[in-house]
Amino acid sequence: MPLTNKQEVYTNEFTRSQKLMEDRFGIFIHWGLYSVAARHEWVQKLENISNDEYKKYFKHFDPDLYNPILWAKAASNAGMKFFCVTAKHHDGFCLWNTDTTDYKSTNTPWGKDVLTPMVEAFRSEGLRTGIYYSLIDWHHPDFVIDSVHPLSNHPERNRLNAKRDQMRYIKYMHQQVRELLTRYAPIDLLFFDYSYPKKLTASSHTEDVWVGKGRLDWDSDNLLRLVREIAPQAAVNDRLDIDDLQNGWDFRTPEQYEPRSWLEFKGQRVPWITCFTFSGSWGYHRDETTWKSVEQLIQSIINTVSKGGSVLLNVGPTGRGEFDERALDRLSGIGKWMKQHSRSIHGCTAAPNNLMPPQNCVYTYNPKINRLYVHIYSWPNIHLHLDGLSERIEYAQLLHDSSEIKIGLTDWYKAQISSQEKLAKSTVTLSLPIQRPNVSVPVIELFLK
Repeated sequence: MPLTNKQEVYTNEFTRSQKLMEDRFGIFIHWGLYSVAARHEWVQKLENISNDEYKKYFKHFDPDLYNPILWAKAASNAGMKFFCVTAKHHDGFCLWNTDTTDYKSTNTPWGKDVLTPMVEAFRSEGLRTGIYYSLIDWHHPDFVIDSVHPLSNHPERNRLNAKRDQMRYIKYMHQQVRELLTRYAPIDLLFFDYSYPKKLTASSHTEDVWVGKGRLDWDSDNLLRLVREIAPQAAVNDRLDIDDLQNGWDFRTPEQYEPRSWLEFKGQRVPWITCFTFSGSWGYHRDETTWKSVEQLIQSIINTVSKGGSVLLNVGPTGRGEFDERALDRLSGIGKWMKQHSRSIHGCTAAPNNLMPPQNCVYTYNPKINRLYVHIYSWPNIHLHLDGLSERIEYAQLLHDSSEIKIGLTDWYKAQISSQEKLAKSTVTLSLPIQRPNVSVPVIELFLK
């Protein structure tokens, strides 16, 4: 009998995200002109670079080593099941041959559409298609300068804004989204980024000088209506500033952190996909040194799935169009582990609330095949005690090599333990090998009755 887990099935309004929740693991790709600068995807804002000065990256965007087939194979080999690429980031540069602007890859020295072959390559590897689209556009002449704009501190900001018409920008943006949804159908995931409404200061409750943008600035209601009309199957993220709108989003998107529990909205568990980077930058950053280890990344994936979430792990390709050696090293390490342990990730979710894993262990559970997975972060000495699972386990094995793990205690150990402490009747004990398996995170697969 499968273990019960309350609120396991989403209501109808969240069914678009179901497949992404079962896939659990995907790749995020941030690639654009900022990859040439090679020092953060927000370099234009961080260094207050004007559009005229930023043109040098447009003039030198020539990814002569670009081979999306290699990207797709690297992602597939890492166990990733969906991808999401920045068709347009905040700098406004477009990776596809759009009809809406000349600020696109086909007009760079590279002279080609980079998005179309990428989509084709990833689909050929069986990955679902995701498109990231920035609501922000620092290049567009009608995008009103606000507090996240590179010209936010310009002394003539008001004069510059007098010539700008946000409504014209909205029309342009909606046209681009329509173009993407039509040309690259079917789209499985749409990642809008992002809303930052004007806030009030905590002290005076009066308007701060900080100026943002939200629902009205994107015409989010009609933008979502457009998406639902053209791509009704696409799962849309939660960054349009329309939380109150029925079916206004399909999944939550925590960024660069691991939630402590399954995310909820109005008391109901909801789908969520956390996105995080190998290091401190989304775009290629040559000098970034805060790279996570393979073990850290694998544990983050496990921790996310154990709380009912999915993962978008980001790669920032270089200006020449390659995944750099640091990224490939991490993807290879994750892939080596996933080859033997993907059963504990794909199709899995949180274990029932009444099951508490042992110390330094994390559970995931596959309700379709009724198997529980014990991810062991710190290898114990001989015994692993599992509370609440007595009489529920039919068979146990190490997942990486299918070697049997014995259930129960020998008479000698029973005597030793009973003389010092009393194990609950609901507790079952696994007898482990002394030597820790030579894998990043050992996993025990429990076949349940």
